[in-house]
Amino acid sequence: MQDATSLAQAIASGAVPAAEAMAAAVAAADRFGAVVRVETVAGPIGDGPFAGVPFLGKDLGSGAAGMTPVAGSAALTGRRLDRTEDSDLFARFRGAGLVPFGLTRVPEFGLALTSDPCVNPWDARLSPGGSSGGAAAAVAGGIVAIAHATDAAGSIRMPAACCGLVGLKPSRGAVPMGPDQGNWLMGLASELVLARTVRDVATAFDAVAEPWAGDRAFALGRVAMVVPEGCAPSQVAGVEAVAEVLRGFGVTVERREFPVAMAARAERVAQGVLTASLAEWMGFLGVEAGELSPIAGAVMEEGRAMTGAEVFALGREMAVLTAEWEAWMAGVDAVISPVLRKGVPEVGAFDMGARDVGAHFARMGEIAPGAAIANAAGCPAVVVPVAGEGIPVGVQIAARAGCDRALLRLAARVAGGLPEVAYPYPVAGHP
Repeated sequence: MQDATSLAQAIASGAVPAAEAMAAAVAAADRFGAVVRVETVAGPIGDGPFAGVPFLGKDLGSGAAGMTPVAGSAALTGRRLDRTEDSDLFARFRGAGLVPFGLTRVPEFGLALTSDPCVNPWDARLSPGGSSGGAAAAVAGGIVAIAHATDAAGSIRMPAACCGLVGLKPSRGAVPMGPDQGNWLMGLASELVLARTVRDVATAFDAVAEPWAGDRAFALGRVAMVVPEGCAPSQVAGVEAVAEVLRGFGVTVERREFPVAMAARAERVAQGVLTASLAEWMGFLGVEAGELSPIAGAVMEEGRAMTGAEVFALGREMAVLTAEWEAWMAGVDAVISPVLRKGVPEVGAFDMGARDVGAHFARMGEIAPGAAIANAAGCPAVVVPVAGEGIPVGVQIAARAGCDRALLRLAARVAGGLPEVAYPYPVAGHP
């Protein structure tokens, strides 16, 4: 399969010059509405495992020199002052050899699980998901082999599921988000990449993770299978396919009830943190509600009405949920579940012109049930695609906090036991 690792190998062997690979990526950047900014590449190329591989940042989260994200907001675009240095994360991406050249589309402030008008490379009627939808479309559509992504309530994992990709939401604190990155969200958010293979995601994690992070181990023996109520048969079949692969390894797979109460609390925490954060961020910049989309303006106004005690309580609840997730996992080493309840949402599934904040966030929970648990609990969760007819089904595998590398090793074994995904587009510049 074509991925960032094989492209780096082709560049290193001389089969394709790095400049030619970049030119091909830039030429493909107008596909699907995935890329919102392209810049001239400058600076040395790192000699890491992805040396010379074209790379796209997300227009939300950590930024590269000369490409400051504006979170899909016209209000921020008018106030943008591009940074002159890479963030810590992008310095590490660059050290791994990745070459940033642009930014991918997001819904304003990441407040949707679609990224309109970006479309899904598998089916233009459908969305590539959100908020890392532009990144997902860019990878599935072959603009790049790997792209930066962030996840505060499923925003890596949901687009991965929509586009047949691999994506890891790392453990809380495993990946740097400083020194001036404003998307930390009290520890709710994590950043990494979307890619076509587990090996690319694992290599990226090794390249950027903090030296103390991700090495907690587990001896794989028992896995819980959890399916939320109302899941479409295709989503259930995807989880059952992963369960069958695990059984082939001698793993015991036990069925457990979906933790409805925990999911609801995690969604309330995510909504509260995102709401308070947007109010503080826009207040700092002097942005008024009328400069934003109606839903973002309503979220901001709701955040301004929150008390300090209410915000402090969110941090306490996250700590409690971290402990409760550990306790809920007693007796198992990992948990498998579908990412999407009904399948990939259509373009336009979220109305950014609405003002009902509660209904808007409830829609997220309906589409991707339980996604916020990993964020609130701070645990790692990876999505692997299960190929079939049409768009592959994304299956999440989650573990305890700190088990990132063990989880990625498990994901690689699972992916090796599944049919290979045939993507609709080759990677631009790949020989």
